[in-house]
Amino acid sequence: MLTDIIKADLETEVWECLEMVTDPELDEPITDMGFVERVEVIDARRVEVEFRLPTYWCSPNFAFLMAFGIRREIGALSWVREAQVWLNDHCFGDQVNAGVNSGRAFSDVFAEYCNGADLEEVVETFIAKAFDRRQEVMLLGLRKRGLTAEEIVTMRLGAFDRIVFGDEDEIWQKPRYRDLLLTQGLAETPEDLAFPTWDKQPIAAEALDGHLARQRNLRINMEFNGAMCRGLAQTRYKEVEFGEDGPTLVDFMMGRVPPREDAVARK
Repeated sequence: MLTDIIKADLETEVWECLEMVTDPELDEPITDMGFVERVEVIDARRVEVEFRLPTYWCSPNFAFLMAFGIRREIGALSWVREAQVWLNDHCFGDQVNAGVNSGRAFSDVFAEYCNGADLEEVVETFIAKAFDRRQEVMLLGLRKRGLTAEEIVTMRLGAFDRIVFGDEDEIWQKPRYRDLLLTQGLAETPEDLAFPTWDKQPIAAEALDGHLARQRNLRINMEFNGAMCRGLAQTRYKEVEFGEDGPTLVDFMMGRVPPREDAVARK
């Protein structure tokens, strides 16, 4: 029999593995974005996960990528024998749920429900953005340490591995950046460049500022989209956390502040 303690431990393990699933557009874990609604372990072998997106009309591409990402990460747990993933409150929810729980190949389901979109092309677009976002953190971190442009662009993977970062974002992004270097074949040995471009080219020292400017523009766009997604989700589901000084004018404009009970009673 599954005790409450064992059930809680297994569910914690599921939550931890879900941190590996990211919003493909934002490169942020769906757990941090508040997308996961429910995780339940049944009989120490079956897992059910429910998730939601900020709006009813969020891109079906994103929904499929996240749904199958959830199923992939859960399925990698050694004790899991069955996984059910459910997308709630979405215009394409029935199709996503039918596809992800059908047992069919992701590529087949994606092509059927996403107007024949090329899965590999869609995924590569998002991975390229994630790569630039993670690389920028590393490059800026090295600049803060006083390294010259020449020292940065000629740094090898072995030397990069020996650097100990102190900033929270740098610590978080370093293994994530390195993972993409290896999985995408951008760097494999200690002698390979630590900072190639996405198309596997070296960055010239004189081009580093322009490279960082492009990455900055990408980051600002991703951060704006992330803030908007959080705001929309908070407004939609009324899960709002105000600062210690209470709601701001923006909170009222976004409809995040519910009417006072006494005001409702007087109507």
